[in-house]
Amino acid sequence: MTADDDTLLEPEQLRIGLYVSIDLPWFKHPFAFSRFKIRNQEQLDTLRELGVPVRYVPSRSDCRPLPREDDIEPETLDLPGPSSEEIAAAAAVQARVDQVKALSERVHKVEQRMQKAAGAVRQINKVIRASPREAFELTDDLVYELVNTLADDGHTHVHAIHRTLGEDIYFHSLNVAVLSMLLGQALGLDKRDLRHIGFGALLHDVGLCEVPDQVLGKQSALNKIEQVVYESHCKAGVKIARRLGLRPQALDIIAHHHERVDGSGYPDGLSAGEMSLPVQIVALVNAYDNLCNPRHGKTPMTPYEALSFLFAKQREQFGEQLVQQLVRCLGVYPPGTLVQLTDERIGLVVSVNGERPLQPVVLVYDPDVPREQAHLLDLDVEPELRVTKGLRPQNVPRAALEYLDPRSHVTFFFERIDASVPAGPA
Repeated sequence: MTADDDTLLEPEQLRIGLYVSIDLPWFKHPFAFSRFKIRNQEQLDTLRELGVPVRYVPSRSDCRPLPREDDIEPETLDLPGPSSEEIAAAAAVQARVDQVKALSERVHKVEQRMQKAAGAVRQINKVIRASPREAFELTDDLVYELVNTLADDGHTHVHAIHRTLGEDIYFHSLNVAVLSMLLGQALGLDKRDLRHIGFGALLHDVGLCEVPDQVLGKQSALNKIEQVVYESHCKAGVKIARRLGLRPQALDIIAHHHERVDGSGYPDGLSAGEMSLPVQIVALVNAYDNLCNPRHGKTPMTPYEALSFLFAKQREQFGEQLVQQLVRCLGVYPPGTLVQLTDERIGLVVSVNGERPLQPVVLVYDPDVPREQAHLLDLDVEPELRVTKGLRPQNVPRAALEYLDPRSHVTFFFERIDASVPAGPA
């Protein structure tokens, strides 16, 4: 804020149309942000009742403040107790604090569940050769938990959980399983089909253990010979999965997760009529996650860019209706996307409600709030705010990028929220 903008106002000088900055931490007032334009009488009344220090920004205001009232000589009076308006304002502040705290606790619990699931995938890959039976049981336990969580009543919220580099294969397998099962559920598949998808998706890349490290870990494009070696992981995976006793439906997913409905995939060049719906689902989700978390030195796309690319460039390869359904599941601005809000704030989409994908939970950039206290904003209970557009990292100021910390590698996970429980105060 420039010196020109640094104008302190008395409560009686406030009016609709002023862009103001409240000199208090966000958790000590009932507004979504500490800086905003006063848009209605309710906001104006609340600011006046709070009596908080307010500065205004002339360059972003629609009008000038009201003139300051004449000073009034103080009188010796008995001070009254808090008014009903003051009590209501204090209650609104506390409600917002409670809402953000509950939201943060939810996100933390999802992160814990994701880490536990990733640990299970890590253990599966560790024992799969020496102890196929143990690997099957571990996979069965994880798939059982995921399927039953999806079967719970309520709305599905998809979360983006940012992580550091390392153990990419485990997180990739988990991403593909989680998103494939979500897409399968949205398409009306039953528990049995979701179970097959879970097994096939979690183990779809198990054959990569047969691919030489110099091919698997190469940080540049593969040559033709290396590409053939890499593609062999599909059939190698089926051989390994058979030792676990997987059903034919899951084996089909492992064998054909790189096929395309237009016949351009591998290893068998199948077309739509030759691919089951579970295979088509996992093939699409696998491609999506490979765009977000690529191998061989490719530049990762943001989740928003990856969805846009699939729809604009590859919908014929995967089927337009299936790609559209993935967009509906993840939202136009999927978890992990940098966005701009209607009040011009920049944020990072943390989770998306499958029932209301245009009203995500957003981590908001606010330089006046410490990063460890960053504000999580649920747009489902903030009717005046919405996302106006997705942003590419290169178009976001460095300070906002460092604050929001959008990682190049993202893991997806979900939770189910009881639809009968209100999300929070409006």
